[in-house]
Amino acid sequence: MTNIAELAGKDPLSRRYFMEMSAKLTLGVSTAVPFLPRNFQAQDGAKAKNLIYIYMAGGMTHLDTFDPKKNSGVMGSTEMIDTNVDNIKFGMHLEKLSKHADKLAVINSMTSTNGAHEQGMYIMRTGYNKRATIVHPTVGPWAETLLGKRGEILPDSVVVGRSTSNAGFMDPSLSPLPIADPSAGVPNTQLIVEGERFDRRMEMAQKLGQQFTSKFKYMGPDSYVEYYNQANKLLKSDALSAFDISNESNASDYGTGRLGQGCLLARKLVENGVRVVEVIAGGWDMHVDVDGSTATRVPELDVALSTLLTDLESRGLLESTMVAVGTEFGRTPDINMNSGRDHYPAAYSCVLAGGGIKGGTKYGETDGSGKKVKSDHMKPEDFLATIGHGMGLNLEETIYSPTQRPFTFADKGKPATKLFG
Repeated sequence: MTNIAELAGKDPLSRRYFMEMSAKLTLGVSTAVPFLPRNFQAQDGAKAKNLIYIYMAGGMTHLDTFDPKKNSGVMGSTEMIDTNVDNIKFGMHLEKLSKHADKLAVINSMTSTNGAHEQGMYIMRTGYNKRATIVHPTVGPWAETLLGKRGEILPDSVVVGRSTSNAGFMDPSLSPLPIADPSAGVPNTQLIVEGERFDRRMEMAQKLGQQFTSKFKYMGPDSYVEYYNQANKLLKSDALSAFDISNESNASDYGTGRLGQGCLLARKLVENGVRVVEVIAGGWDMHVDVDGSTATRVPELDVALSTLLTDLESRGLLESTMVAVGTEFGRTPDINMNSGRDHYPAAYSCVLAGGGIKGGTKYGETDGSGKKVKSDHMKPEDFLATIGHGMGLNLEETIYSPTQRPFTFADKGKPATKLFG
């Protein structure tokens, strides 16, 4: 209680939280700390109404993609190619995307201390270092908390390429909807019993859940009931078609792999009102035969991302949709004995486009070997803060976990505001 009292005088929201906590603990209203509902507005000037966050799991090699060098000793067989922006160069497998560099902000100064996959991916998706004592929310739950839920039927956030998801320490009802296979739509949407029987079962489950919460004064089950209620609404609505990409006329343009089809699904979802879509695709852990691996993996990204940008622009959505490409770290400039590249968090590259981002921008720089960041260092929390800034999230707003610990979006990361036009 002491730390809450100290915060009580700092701002109106902290004072309100203090009063609510005092009432609950003093009057015995509940022994659980509920997650306070929010419905704030986006910060003035924010253009990104939607976010598509494409995550390259495994550690995307920066030298073979967005930060190639003239130093042949570190490049392997990858050659540098020109783009439609004079000072931006790509690796040779990004041929299609090179024609879209004028839409991109290429960040060549990412740096991190997390050299392991799980920890690196965690901070790139949450803005926080992984801890054993708490789970932090990803962008979707944060956006819904700070901006309010957008629609009644469709979820506010979706994660493609994962079969499970959670909202971290936030209310479970804020969990992104997981879609493991973008071509398969929402799983388990076929009723195995007739409609009336299904409704009776749902009603019975809700009554049992209500009995539990009434007896033990615990709010967790209510949140899960709300999550399932949202899923039930979606199941019975025409909005479910937003997850069906089987009849999209340009499906083949994205490529047939899960990355391309995930980007197509993301486009369709934001077009239908989903605020945040994460598309997670693996295959970037290239310890062996980096030349052969990049010859397969990079063209898949090239086709998917260039098609997504073209598609969003043609539909009038690029101005209001930020597209981000992230990864947990880069790969070593030195090629190992297995002709591969190993983990390298000291320097790597990420990309932003749309949603108010100033295209044709190169942010930061590494040295001639891609080993050290020379200027405009950007940490994972800064990258997420930049995304949050573009979406109009209040980066100073404090949200409290059920254990009364204060958190902010992206852990006080500093947004690169000069990336915005």
